[in-house]
Amino acid sequence: QVQLVESGGGLVQAGGSLRLSCAASVRPFSSYAMGWFRQPPGKEREFVAAINWSGRNTYYADSVKGRWTISRDNAKNTVYLQMNSLKPEDTAVYYCAAVNGYGLELSLQGYPYWGQGTQVTVSS
Repeated sequence: QVQLVESGGGLVQAGGSLRLSCAASVRPFSSYAMGWFRQPPGKEREFVAAINWSGRNTYYADSVKGRWTISRDNAKNTVYLQMNSLKPEDTAVYYCAAVNGYGLELSLQGYPYWGQGTQVTVSS
């Protein structure tokens, strides 16, 4: 059974930083591509960032490029999302997702495994 558990969300002022973590039960973790998505209030879930199995390849939504960094530690079965320069429009529930494969996956429909989400609220 695949389990993904996000943590690290919370309330932060605009301009601040948060680091989200996603602990995965998948084995071996290094054979899974990972992604972060978010769902703002009243809106659909959207892509944020993706990372391939090794961590060497990453991809970001334009809205977060240059501000955020996705990374992974395969020894710890964990993927991270370092979020800097947060804006009120980054307020959302953030989800991590996993797919068995070695390439980048950018599509929401491409991920069969999802966490329960963690709330990030950015105040102005």
